[in-house]
Amino acid sequence: MIDKKKIARASAVQSALATVFALYMRFVFATLRWTREGEAAAEEVWAGEGGAILCLWHARIPLSPNAWPNDGVKKQPMRALISLSADGEFIAQAMEKLGFPAIRGSSKKASDPGKNKGGEVAFREMIVWVKNGGAVAITPDGPRGPAEVMQPGTVGVARMTGVPALMCGIASKPCIRLGTWDQTVIPLPFGRAAMVWDGPLRANRDDDPEALVADWTARLSAVTARAEALVGN
Repeated sequence: MIDKKKIARASAVQSALATVFALYMRFVFATLRWTREGEAAAEEVWAGEGGAILCLWHARIPLSPNAWPNDGVKKQPMRALISLSADGEFIAQAMEKLGFPAIRGSSKKASDPGKNKGGEVAFREMIVWVKNGGAVAITPDGPRGPAEVMQPGTVGVARMTGVPALMCGIASKPCIRLGTWDQTVIPLPFGRAAMVWDGPLRANRDDDPEALVADWTARLSAVTARAEALVGN
């Protein structure tokens, strides 16, 4: 019997699918009508010389390249933290074609400290990257959820580096919501889209990490809900 899952995850197949998906997303991005709120927060970070952290929920990955367009205005080159899973390989290839090269690794859950799937290596790589002036996009509830529950890694990077973090909520209508754990949002062409910013937020090594996680979770969910409201979802 043919193993369809194995075929779908073959390197050549994933590369072809990632190319098709990236082309589709570029077409959709060109047709969306955007509403933006709080972008001055992002502009404050873009005007700076140092690194930065961009936070958005995992379901919003397909829309994420719009949050850091490669137009020469943003001084910080972007990398995206993407898991080492087979699904992550497809996402990494697609995002790279859309201008978000990957740092590969997974968030390390406090409840499962032994299974970090490269998280320690990715964490160190992120630290070096942002300290050298780069930006990193993190989906702090990924790669397996629960949805909109922030894992501690994002706050850890912020505390170790002192760079500003931006919370970004993104939504679109009409869209397809996949039957995945996070209900990934796939925008459809010629629709409405919204982007809402909060920040810049900062953390230092003396801050209570649990309090920061709670606060940043609430903020990221709030801007995401506001983006949904702006498009009428």
